[in-house]
Amino acid sequence: MKPDQMQMRFSSVGITLLVVSLAAGLALMAAIGNTGPWPLVAGALVGLYFLYAIRVADQWEKVAVLRFGKFTGLRGPGLFHVVPIVDRLSRYVDQRVRVSNVSAESTLTRDTVPVNVDAIVFWLVWNPEKTILEVQDFTQAITLSAQTALRESIGRHELHQMVAERELLGHELQRILDEKTNPWGITVQSVEIRDVQIPPALQDAMSRQAQAERERQARIILGQAETEIADKFEKASLVYAKNPTALHLRAMNMLYEAIKERGSMVIVPSSAVETMGLGGTLATASLAGAKTE
Repeated sequence: MKPDQMQMRFSSVGITLLVVSLAAGLALMAAIGNTGPWPLVAGALVGLYFLYAIRVADQWEKVAVLRFGKFTGLRGPGLFHVVPIVDRLSRYVDQRVRVSNVSAESTLTRDTVPVNVDAIVFWLVWNPEKTILEVQDFTQAITLSAQTALRESIGRHELHQMVAERELLGHELQRILDEKTNPWGITVQSVEIRDVQIPPALQDAMSRQAQAERERQARIILGQAETEIADKFEKASLVYAKNPTALHLRAMNMLYEAIKERGSMVIVPSSAVETMGLGGTLATASLAGAKTE
């Protein structure tokens, strides 16, 4: 409904007074006898006056009264009186927190990625007089302003920022919208980015990229582990070079671990036999095994 149209919101009080007036006219006709329909007509006229003159606004509503087209004041909440024909009412303004859904489809980000973004705007009217007199359709103005600001903000950010920093994007949109709507008597309390959708092909490419990155990290960690092991072996070799007895004991322990299971076969390179002095050790182990059998 446009703001320059009178809203026909009849109150229960006005309807009750109309019924009472008609009943009073009928009762007067019955009391004074056959004098014509004038008492009924008078009662109907009085009832119609109260029907159009008595209005009600809910607790959260405000409405502007225009007398001969000139603003005379705000009315509500509760019961109030207007002069029929002379006074007109604007649209009733709801002052509760309201929610508007906005979306930006196929909008390019800063790195030229097409995205579909859905957002929710929480706003309220803090000055009904400004909202009624300065904005023709404030609900549509909020929606279109939020949609335009959302598209502009998307164009200033890259895709990874929109996905990872939704809260910052919402704060930026809230600030931009609040600066624009405050002169209208409207404040934007918050903007929440509900969903960011990207093309399926790009989702698949990003998934493959993330998987490749995880594999690269795994290989780096494995290489670091190999480097640490090699460093430990280098330090151990220095200790064994200075203490051959320790090397022989280590060789015996390795041999024991290898042949402790019955029937196992161990293949040792000849160079290792010569280096670690395993010849005598292997012979001793073989003899011990033969005796056991």
